[in-house]
Amino acid sequence: MSGVVDAKLAELGLTLPDVVPPLAAYQPAVVSGVYVYTAGQLPMVKGKLPVTGKVGGEVTAEEAKELARTCALNALAAVKSVIGDLDRIARVVKVVGFVASASDFTGQPGVLNGASELLGEVLGDKGVHARSAVGVTVLPLDAPVEVEIQVELVQD
Repeated sequence: MSGVVDAKLAELGLTLPDVVPPLAAYQPAVVSGVYVYTAGQLPMVKGKLPVTGKVGGEVTAEEAKELARTCALNALAAVKSVIGDLDRIARVVKVVGFVASASDFTGQPGVLNGASELLGEVLGDKGVHARSAVGVTVLPLDAPVEVEIQVELVQD
């Protein structure tokens, strides 16, 4: 690890995971101009979901918040896979999070704070972003949370 962002990850005791392979016909991240868009990232750890089910049902809001952190870490790994160096990030522009929710669960923003806080811890002011937190009935593989990010790159 050589960059500022890599050093911050190490200081926080975090390691970028391997990029989660696509589950269907898409790429984990693509570059378009000065932006990188990630596909929705599930909270995969070593190729597996640590927990499945609905938030507010089988999964607590606190568990889901931690899973959203994992999603954000996976998203950073996807970004790095296409740009090579996370120091090239000028800022995180937008985060979109989906929470598989029990019918009476309304705490989606709190769950997505896990991803937003992780991005802030790792990237500082560059991690501050706009965000949407959406409750859904079900996510792929019965994942409780899915997160996608859009980042702007430093212009050369």
